Amino acid sequence: MALDLAGASAGLVFASSALGIVPTAALMGRATEELAARSGPGVGGLLNVTFGNAPELIIAFFALGQGLHEVVKASIIGSIIGNILLVLGAAMLVGGVGREKQVFSRTSASVQTSMLLLAAAALLMPAIFELVEGKGLPHPGAELVDYGGTVEHLSLAVAIVLAATYVAGLFFSLKTHRDIFNPEYGSEDAWGWSTRTSVIALAVAGVLVGVMSEVLVSSISEASHAIGLSEFFIGVVVVAIVGNAAEHWVAVLVARKDKMDLAVNIAIGSSAQVALFVAPILVFASFFIGPHPLALVFNGFELGAVLLAVLIANYVTQDGESTWFEGLQLLAVYVVFGLAFYYA
Repeated sequence: MALDLAGASAGLVFASSALGIVPTAALMGRATEELAARSGPGVGGLLNVTFGNAPELIIAFFALGQGLHEVVKASIIGSIIGNILLVLGAAMLVGGVGREKQVFSRTSASVQTSMLLLAAAALLMPAIFELVEGKGLPHPGAELVDYGGTVEHLSLAVAIVLAATYVAGLFFSLKTHRDIFNPEYGSEDAWGWSTRTSVIALAVAGVLVGVMSEVLVSSISEASHAIGLSEFFIGVVVVAIVGNAAEHWVAVLVARKDKMDLAVNIAIGSSAQVALFVAPILVFASFFIGPHPLALVFNGFELGAVLLAVLIANYVTQDGESTWFEGLQLLAVYVVFGLAFYYA
């Protein structure tokens, strides 16, 4: 923050703010483990992804106000595929090293990936509507696109359905089927923090990550343009990774400790929350913030990536087991997507 206020170079501000996220993400990791030890991985994972997605939501609000809808949509897709491929892949890789396999709740993972399939289907429809109408999809380099009232109202209706489904999913996992989603790890995993202390630590860490993320994102554009990165690549890769740094750290940390239920809940749960909650909230907010409402019309690269990522997530989690090689494969797919985004 001091470097930013002092007008230091964008590259220096970018590097220092990225480093500043690490200790706050570590604090979030400890608080999440404490809560998971008491409430189970379902509640712990939900709290982690909620606080972890807060910076991305704040960043997106600022972008909406500037009318940067394509950047917002790129960050949504980037967050979804990043959590499925990068976070889950890294968790499986790091957690699986030195172990024959790791196990997690197949039922819990199936519910999460089913919600992602629903979200992918819903997010495809506004783009299909535009294609049928003969208007085409936005170009990856587009910055400001006004799609008109019909598809904006369709996007609003889709957002309402997605948000309602997310609320129903919370009721399912935290109320009617709580035992399936919250297997206890045992009191020996607790580090001694009370529930109140853990929640306060999560909140404080979430705020600090948000502040650091805002400083970092304000410097991303200038720093990245200096090395020739596109706005699309910034949104779909850089902003998504930075905005979800907390989940990345925590998922890998708990996977290394052989708590794959919590790692899977964080990785898949974060993608589901972005698709079913964050995206609808941004659509709702866009009717009050920015030049015009946000239409959920994604470009071809985004649609292909999210559909393939969701199908891959459904496949690799269906047996309730993971190995380090599965994690490596997920990371390889993410690298391939990143290369495509770079050249788009």
